[in-house]
Amino acid sequence: MTKTVVAQTYGTPEVLKLVDVELPSPTSGEVLVDVKAVGVNPFDFKLYSGAFGTDPEKLPIRLGGEAAGVVAAVGDGVTAVAVGDEVIVSPGNGLYAEQVVVPVSSITAKPTGISWEQAAGLLLVGGTAVDALDTIRVGSGDTVLIHGASGGVGAIAVQLAVARGATVIGTAGASNQDYVRSLGATPALYGEGLETRVRELAPNGVDAAFDTAGTDEAVDASLALVTDKSRIVTIVAFGRAQTDGFASVGGGNPASAEARLKARSELVEQAGSGHLTVKIAKTFPLADVALAHTELQSSHPAGKFILVP
Repeated sequence: MTKTVVAQTYGTPEVLKLVDVELPSPTSGEVLVDVKAVGVNPFDFKLYSGAFGTDPEKLPIRLGGEAAGVVAAVGDGVTAVAVGDEVIVSPGNGLYAEQVVVPVSSITAKPTGISWEQAAGLLLVGGTAVDALDTIRVGSGDTVLIHGASGGVGAIAVQLAVARGATVIGTAGASNQDYVRSLGATPALYGEGLETRVRELAPNGVDAAFDTAGTDEAVDASLALVTDKSRIVTIVAFGRAQTDGFASVGGGNPASAEARLKARSELVEQAGSGHLTVKIAKTFPLADVALAHTELQSSHPAGKFILVP
């Protein structure tokens, strides 16, 4: 038996419960992992909030797409990892748990230089950031506007864009301006007058924009500042992307899924060498999952939320 979080119905975080479930032994091509930390993402909330529908046939819903832990057992034919290996699990499903059985294809070696919490929060946001930056062709000499630069995806995107040789302007609230600056970006306060502030910071223009915020303000500023719409991308404002003719990534797009899988080795290498950091905002015991999701929906410190079984 292992303890696993499930949403027993649709609704608010209070529907999340920690239950005991039978865990099968790993079969051919599978790995059993003792989970040390689990990344919490806004997508997890959407699964049971009704954002994707309320089909009763899908209940109970298991949550969690990224985790880190130690290999406890392997199935037949598994040679890429061994018992005792420290690993990251991503992508996955139902990883809010003490133990999980996953395909070996979801396993990546954990760098020794990062914590369990950082490892558990790296690949989903990192893969999204790489996918988006590649889509808008960010490279050396570019000036890039990143909306929501203090968020999980935004902070990784800033670091990756700077590493590519780009100049980055990152939007954030007043309390996160210094954090955005520490990542290597020039911070810009979001809110009324954003376009004007960015123009002042980038007198030679903005080449590309990455929206992680999803607000009309972010989209409108991007459209006003970037001449080439093919160099604007969002991971949230899918409706605006379709209406206004710019790119979006994610949302179940098979091309995005493939790009994010390919990004794993680059992200692990960068994190392991210390060139990419994952800021942890807060950790919660697995039993406090409802509290974690409640706080995630409100104003909270910059960085990732992590569950610790």
